[in-house]
Amino acid sequence: MTAKPAAAAARATVYGYPRQGGNRELKKAVEGYWKGRVTADALRTTAADLRRSNWRQLAEAGIDEVPTGDFSYYDHVLDTSVMVGAVPARHRAAVEADALDGYFAMARGTQDVAPLEMTKWFDTNYHYLVPELGPGTVFTADSAKQVAELKEAVALGLTARPVLVGPVTYLLLAKPAPGVAEDFDPLTLLDRLLPVYAEVLADLRAAGAEWVQLDEPALVQDRTPAELNAAARAYRDLGALTDRPRLLVASYFDRLGDALKVLAAAPVDGIALDFTERAAGNLDDLAGVGGLPGKRLVAGVVNGRNIWINDYQKSLATLATLLGLADRVDVAASCSLLHVPLDADVERDIDPQVRRWLAFARQKTTEVVTLAEGLAKGTDAITAELAANRADLASRADSALTRDPAVRARTAAITDADGRRSQPYAERAAAQRAHLGLPLLPTTTIGSFPQTDELRAARADLRAGRVDTAGYEERIKDEIREVLSFQEKTGVDVLVHGEPERNDMVQYFAEQLTGYVATRHGWVQSYGTRYVRPPVLAGDISRPEPMTVRWTTYAQAQTAKPVKGMLTGPVTMLAWSFVRDDQPLGDTARQVALALRDEVDDLEAAGTSVIQVDEPALRETLPLRAADHAAYLDWATESFRLSTSGVRPGTQIHTHMCYAEFGDIVQAIDDLDADVISLEAARSHMQVAGELAEHGYPREAGPGVWDIHSPRVPSTQEAAALLRKGLEAIPAERLWVNPDCGLKTRGWTETRAALENLVTAARQVRSELSTDEG
Repeated sequence: MTAKPAAAAARATVYGYPRQGGNRELKKAVEGYWKGRVTADALRTTAADLRRSNWRQLAEAGIDEVPTGDFSYYDHVLDTSVMVGAVPARHRAAVEADALDGYFAMARGTQDVAPLEMTKWFDTNYHYLVPELGPGTVFTADSAKQVAELKEAVALGLTARPVLVGPVTYLLLAKPAPGVAEDFDPLTLLDRLLPVYAEVLADLRAAGAEWVQLDEPALVQDRTPAELNAAARAYRDLGALTDRPRLLVASYFDRLGDALKVLAAAPVDGIALDFTERAAGNLDDLAGVGGLPGKRLVAGVVNGRNIWINDYQKSLATLATLLGLADRVDVAASCSLLHVPLDADVERDIDPQVRRWLAFARQKTTEVVTLAEGLAKGTDAITAELAANRADLASRADSALTRDPAVRARTAAITDADGRRSQPYAERAAAQRAHLGLPLLPTTTIGSFPQTDELRAARADLRAGRVDTAGYEERIKDEIREVLSFQEKTGVDVLVHGEPERNDMVQYFAEQLTGYVATRHGWVQSYGTRYVRPPVLAGDISRPEPMTVRWTTYAQAQTAKPVKGMLTGPVTMLAWSFVRDDQPLGDTARQVALALRDEVDDLEAAGTSVIQVDEPALRETLPLRAADHAAYLDWATESFRLSTSGVRPGTQIHTHMCYAEFGDIVQAIDDLDADVISLEAARSHMQVAGELAEHGYPREAGPGVWDIHSPRVPSTQEAAALLRKGLEAIPAERLWVNPDCGLKTRGWTETRAALENLVTAARQVRSELSTDEG
C-alpha cells in the first residue's frame, strides 16, 4: 500500500503520559511528604520537574500537541472533584486549612475521617476516587491546577491541550454521598455542573488554550436514552459558549455506539475515537453517521493499554479510510499512556528478540509520530520504519518462544468434568467444618503482611550478590515465624505466612511460569503511590515446578492452626499482565488455569487444608458492553473452576476480590463455586453483603471490615458495627471476618492495632450471638 499524503498535515498527539518518572520520583516525593521528610515546596518542585521532563520527551519525539492537566499527585478524578468544588463535607475543614493535606485526606483518610471510596477505572487496573454527590452539592470552579500546568507548557514554547474529565463521565462515575438516598442520580446535577465547566473553559482560553480535551469514556458503555440525552444537552450547551477554546471530546476503551451520533451532531470541534481492535466497530459506525464533516478527528490507532508494537500497515490502512470521514485526521494512542510503562529500551534483562516486540510509552509516542508522518507525507516518507516494523512483527509471529505443543495439547484435552468439584457445596461444607473445627465468625487475613524496608533490602541484596541464597532464606524464615507468632497471639483463626518472599501477587508467579517475561523498570500506576510491574505474557504457559509449596509447608510446620496456601487466579494473572494479543484470552486463561491446578494439587498433597485463589480482577475485566459479558464470564469462571476443582471435598477453597462493583457479577461469583469468598466492603459500607443476600448466595463470605488502603486504624467498635451490618445479610454460620485486602502496603504499627481490633470485634459479636441464643 502506498498512502497518499493527507490534505492537511496530520498532527501527532497523546491523551496522557506516565506520571511517576523514570525512577518513580513522584512516588518517593509524595510518600516522603506523608512521612514529613519532604516539604510541600520540594514536592511541588519534583512534580513540576516531572511535568517538564514529560513534555520535553514528547516534543523531542515529535508530538505536535502535548497534554496538560493529566498529571496528578494521586488521581485525576479526585483532581476533577477539586476543580468543581465537590469536596465532601467531612473533608472541607482540612481542605480549607491546607489544600494539599486536605487533598491527601480525601484520598487516604485520616484516623478520624474516612477517605473517598476507591474503585476501578472502567476495565483497567487503575483505581480512581469516587465522587460523592447529593441534592445539596454546590459546585464551584477552581481552575488553578489546570491553568497553572497549561502555562508551564506554554512557557516552554509548546502547543498544549488541557485534558479534563468530561462532565457526563464525572457524574456517571459518582455515587450518592453518605446519608443521601441510594436512588439519588448524580446525573440530575448536570445543569448545576455545566456552568462550572464553562468557567474553567473560559479560564483555560484566557491562559492560551486553543483546544481543550473533555474525556467521556463512560459513553462507550451501554447508556440509557436519558443518559444520551444528558450528553447531548451537555455538549449543546458547552458548544454554544462564546468564550471557550475549541472542544475535543474523547472516548476510549471501546466503541461509542449510539453516543457517536450524539457527539457527531453536537456543536463541538473535534472527536477522538479508539480504533484499536476492541473498538474496531467505531470505523463502520463513523461511516454510518456520515463522518464528521467540518470536525477534527483524532484517531487512536496505537494501543495505549498494551505493550506490543503497532502494525504500521494495518494502522495506515485505517487512517487512509478515515481521511474521507472528517475535516482533518490526526493520530494518537487509543487512550492515555498512563496504563503502560515508560520505556522499553531500559529493559536490558529481557531477551533482545522479545524486546523488539515491545512498545512502552516512549516507543508508542514514536509510533504515533511515525504514523502521522506517513499519513501526512505518504508511505515513501517512512520506508525504513515500515520495513523494520514488518521484520519485528514477523519475528514474533515466527518465534518458537510463543508456542509450546505440549501445553496446547493439554489445553485441548480439557473436559467439562475437569471444571467441577466432586461433591456439591453443602456436602463439602460439612466435611470442611468437621476437619477445620473453626469457631463462629472465623477470622483470617487476605494473605500478605507488611512488606518492610528490611524485606525489600533483603531481596535487593540477593539480586546484587551481597547475600547468598541461604542467608536470604533465613531472613524469610524469620519473617514467617514473626508473622505467624503475631497472628497466634492475636487470636486469628486461619493464618497466612505473610508472603515475605513475594515481590508482587502476579509477578512472583510469572517469574516461575514459562511464557512470561518480567520487567525490571516497567512500573505502572495502580492507585496513588502504589505502582506495579505487570509481567509480559509472551508465550504458552506451564509450571515447571512447584511455586509456593515449600514456604506454605514450612509455615504450617510452625503452628497447629490451619495456614492458607495463597495463589493468584487465572483471570487476575491475565488482567494484571500485559497479555498476548495473538490468541483469544480464554485460551490463555485455560493455560494459566492448568498451571495453577498443578500447584493447588501439590499444596493439598503437602497437607494444606485451606487454599485461596485470588480473583480481584474478575469484575475489572468485565467487558464494557453488556452484549460481551456472557462470553467473557463463561471462560473466566471456567478457568477458576479448572484451577480449583481437583481437590478433595474437605479442602476448603477460598477466593478474594476487592475494589470493584461486585453487584454486576454476583452470578459469576456464585458460578466460581468457591467455598469462601472475601470481598472489599469497608469503604462501601457493606454494600456487597446486601448484594450477595439479594442474589441468594449460598456459600460462605467475608465482607471486609478494615479498609487497608487507608492508614487509619478502625476501632473495635467500628469493626463490630460493620460486622453487625454484615450479619443483617449473611447468616453467622456463613460469615467470616477479615480485612478488605492484603496488608502488603501497610506498616506494622497500624497492622498490629487494626488486626487486634478486628479479632476483638469478632469475639465481641460472637459473644452477642451466644447471648442471643441463650
